[in-house]
Amino acid sequence: MSAAARGLAVVGAINVDLVVSSERLPRAGETVVGDGPRSFGGGKGANAAVAAARAGAEVVLVGAVGDDQTGAETLARLAAEGVDVGGVARLGEVPTGVALIVVDAAGENQIAVGAGANGALGADAVRTALEPRIAALGCVLVSTEIPDDAVLAAVDVAAAAGVRCVLNPAPPTAAVERSVPRGPLLTPNAGELADLLRRLGEGAPAGEVPGPARALSRLSGAPVIVTRGGDGVLIADADELTELPAPTADVIDTTGAGDTFNGVLAARLAAGDDLRRAAELAVAAASISVGTRGAREGMPTAAEILAAVPA
Repeated sequence: MSAAARGLAVVGAINVDLVVSSERLPRAGETVVGDGPRSFGGGKGANAAVAAARAGAEVVLVGAVGDDQTGAETLARLAAEGVDVGGVARLGEVPTGVALIVVDAAGENQIAVGAGANGALGADAVRTALEPRIAALGCVLVSTEIPDDAVLAAVDVAAAAGVRCVLNPAPPTAAVERSVPRGPLLTPNAGELADLLRRLGEGAPAGEVPGPARALSRLSGAPVIVTRGGDGVLIADADELTELPAPTADVIDTTGAGDTFNGVLAARLAAGDDLRRAAELAVAAASISVGTRGAREGMPTAAEILAAVPA
């Protein structure tokens, strides 16, 4: 990677989050009345891009919004965070995506997403946005709330250019299965890890997380980072395992913690950090982020992250 290749591209969904806070999450068929709703910027792609920009990355976002007022306001919020939105398509006849989120008193959440324009993002649009920029990139981060062909296009552009790709399989999809042989760095949680191995036709290796993580790393030929919430992360690189604990955190809202982790991880990899250091900083950033309501509101700055994890 040349000294100039330090930028980050994030490919993924762009939403508006409508959040209701309640004492507990509703059961099937139940109505729970809470506070709100409050409106926040959201979407895994957009959230990760904001986290990366606050962490100091030069980041371009690739995705889609509707050609509506909500889309215009969403892009203005992102630009104000320092995110380059030149890779975002404005699509007519589809609305900007919306996520409906309920958060309980312990900070846990339930999320339903109306894909809107995210579901109309095509492979050609991804290639058109990424290919002219790829030489300046140190990393491409991809998430899966967008169509499979868009995910595969992003992974393929990165692989063809020899640029590191981080793929967040939330949720695992057919595109993730097809991407595994291309060697992206995968960042599943424990449930997504098990689901992805089932999809790949693998049995359940011994060990609650380490065995499956090693198995997936061998299949991809690249490291796998399993996120474990308040327990930190486990890094599997073939037969080598590294556990990184999470700092103690006062949890108010876990919405966006995974996006924060992925955005900061990719930002630090793009900046040239080794994998362990990038993961340490990403874990610290995610732990800080859960102390404030809203997916983006608690995302820390580079200075806050470095203060939590000195060199």
